[in-house]
Amino acid sequence: MDKRPIGNTGLSVTPIGFGTAALGGMPDTYGYGVDDETANATIREIFDGPVNLIDTSRNYGFGRAEKRIGKVIRERGGIPDGFVISTKLDRDMETGRFDGDRVRQSAEESLQALGIDRFQILHLHDPEHARDLDEITRRGGALDTLFKLKDEGLVQAAGIAMGRTDILAPLVENWPFDLVLVHNRYTLLNRSAHGVFSRAVEKGMTVFNAAPYAGGVFAKGSDKVKRITYQEVDDAALAPVKRIEGACAAYDVAPGAVALQFSMRQPQIGTTVVGVSKPDRVRQTLGWANESVVEDLWSELAGLPFDTVDPEAARVYVPG
Repeated sequence: MDKRPIGNTGLSVTPIGFGTAALGGMPDTYGYGVDDETANATIREIFDGPVNLIDTSRNYGFGRAEKRIGKVIRERGGIPDGFVISTKLDRDMETGRFDGDRVRQSAEESLQALGIDRFQILHLHDPEHARDLDEITRRGGALDTLFKLKDEGLVQAAGIAMGRTDILAPLVENWPFDLVLVHNRYTLLNRSAHGVFSRAVEKGMTVFNAAPYAGGVFAKGSDKVKRITYQEVDDAALAPVKRIEGACAAYDVAPGAVALQFSMRQPQIGTTVVGVSKPDRVRQTLGWANESVVEDLWSELAGLPFDTVDPEAARVYVPG
């Protein structure tokens, strides 16, 4: 796979990265758990493949994802050559506190869990779920501290990773992030991140687009998954998914391949981050990335309606 530079940070990443939220074991979010053996086998499969980016977070599975990745990193004697580990600072999950002191505490927890001494990519994660946004943006707050960590040489590339684009937009305007990660807001079903992605690119930031399968429904199929963006939905809400599945079936193409390549073909998107939960999903993703999709199908899909509102506006967030 080719690699794309992240600004002037010296880092370059493949057009696909693998996300590890499910590998932390988060049944309230995904509807299933993942045990240690499966998670570790999946991480090994990622490290052995052509993709060079793995994305995780301090709060995925309350630390389990980072711990499992760290175990495999230690097995390998360090991060594999050319590989990039992206992780995220998180609020205190009990109190919602996300001040400067919490940033340093979260960073230290991640370094210890991953078994590394500095970060290649470190995002501030999910400020919309913190107890006080001012705690994050004020002088000496979480964002100031993130950039101090970069100035100290502990962070190579500093990013922001979140969902709500209404909160993200002013942060993109006012802070010099190297990259921006948004999930579930640029898919076959939803384009609510289009404006903030465009502005981020204008300001020289690299865009990571996560969750191209709208929470998994395009990967597993609407007959098996009755969820969109981690929320249980009825048949009416699934109708747009079934319409897309029908179009894909007419051209004998997997909906997962189309959902993945839809993100990969957008020029403003630097990398598409795909969540995986077992080794087979890693191999399947690589196959879908290379599956042939005819232009007639892209033209048909371009004529279908899509949402531009927040797909998680009514979601009851459960961090597990």
